[in-house]
Amino acid sequence: MKIAFLADPLESFKIAKDSTFAMMREAQRRGHVIYAFEQKDMAQEGSQVVANVSCIHLTGEENAGSDWARIDTAQAMPLTDFDAVILRKDPPFDMEYIYTTYLLEQAERQGARVFNKPSAVRDHNEKLAILQFAKFTAPTLVTRDEQRLRAFHAEHRDVIFKPLDGMGGSGIFRITQEGMNLGSVIEALTVNGQCTIMAQRFIPEIELGDKRILLIGGQAVPYSLARIPQGGEVRGNLAAGGKGVAQALSPRDREIAQALGPILAARGLLLVGLDSIGPYLTEVNVTSPTCFQEITQQTGFDVAAMMIDALEVAVQTES
Repeated sequence: MKIAFLADPLESFKIAKDSTFAMMREAQRRGHVIYAFEQKDMAQEGSQVVANVSCIHLTGEENAGSDWARIDTAQAMPLTDFDAVILRKDPPFDMEYIYTTYLLEQAERQGARVFNKPSAVRDHNEKLAILQFAKFTAPTLVTRDEQRLRAFHAEHRDVIFKPLDGMGGSGIFRITQEGMNLGSVIEALTVNGQCTIMAQRFIPEIELGDKRILLIGGQAVPYSLARIPQGGEVRGNLAAGGKGVAQALSPRDREIAQALGPILAARGLLLVGLDSIGPYLTEVNVTSPTCFQEITQQTGFDVAAMMIDALEVAVQTES
């Protein structure tokens, strides 16, 4: 197959832990030809959606800095020329990201196969999607109204506030029962009432880790990665310094995965990263879920192989 990855700049890859790199490596190992491009490389030109795409040849020099790949000169190609286009662009999920989903959706109309489905990515805000599965969530409020946010804190007394468009733990604040800086946090996150945010009751099991549960083709990877906060942090995200510890799925993890897996797969979401703390679902990640390499390195379970297996089946099914 010819597989094109829409991703962040290749020079930004940290290949020792990058999940997109793991997919590329497994795809090339199987003989597939891999390509890469960025959002800025896309255009609707004439009657087709095209992109300036570079063919990628992995060198196997994974400890050699920028020498991990040979990158051919980019050439303009219709997205329909590929057997699969894999959307792996990191948030923020801003208007440019939305425009990207529109272009990819147009490419689908022309016959391109895009994973995850662009309309499904657009429809599943990674914070707000949990509202569809309220039986698995902690008490949650979504609003930009200061009085509602203050009332939520007064009721639950230990609360997490977070923006709806962040990633990697950015912009997350914990306000305990003393209410220290409550007003300042609300003003900053809502931009004085102009931006909607999320408030959730604090879940003390965060000390055991913010778990990433991967769903591939509707099926759960049998191990999660518990991202454990370090140094007094409330955030377990690896980008915020959390320590990643792979562990077998708990019965509650499996219950959540089995409930959501078929639903999300049916919506065109081939790869999903569920986040859970204790017994609660906290996020549904659909843009560029990570943790492939950490799970594989610690358990021996080849997550990238499961992903490419599912991709091959999905392409064959849609052909």
